[in-house]
Amino acid sequence: MAQPAFEELVEDFEFLDDWEDRYRHVIEQGKAMAPLDEALKVPATKVDGCASQVWLHPSIEDGVFTFEGESDAMIVRGLIAVLKALYNDLPVADVAVVDAGGELARLGLNDHLSAQRSNGLRAMIERIREVAAAG
Repeated sequence: MAQPAFEELVEDFEFLDDWEDRYRHVIEQGKAMAPLDEALKVPATKVDGCASQVWLHPSIEDGVFTFEGESDAMIVRGLIAVLKALYNDLPVADVAVVDAGGELARLGLNDHLSAQRSNGLRAMIERIREVAAAG
């Protein structure tokens, strides 16, 4: 069910032997992401439950879900890039059925994120699902 961009990320991770290399790769994904327009960093797009500052700006066009995001923490910015690979360009009805935990486990992220980062990741996934459900 995963998007081609996410499958590509999974393949990249298979070549990285240790968690430090994977961690760096997640950060690089975040660095490669275009910054979120400052005008979109407003309370309505801020995600509560994250230790760092996180903004997600979703949109639904012609029944297709996409979002942009930003964080002041590099690892979280990378996690946003991972979520973009997982969710962007899905039909809005499919967003709710993505097994985010299962897909992210394929990257080994669940075992290496702090409790705070894991909570923040869950908060971002929940926001994505809420917006798609309201879509």
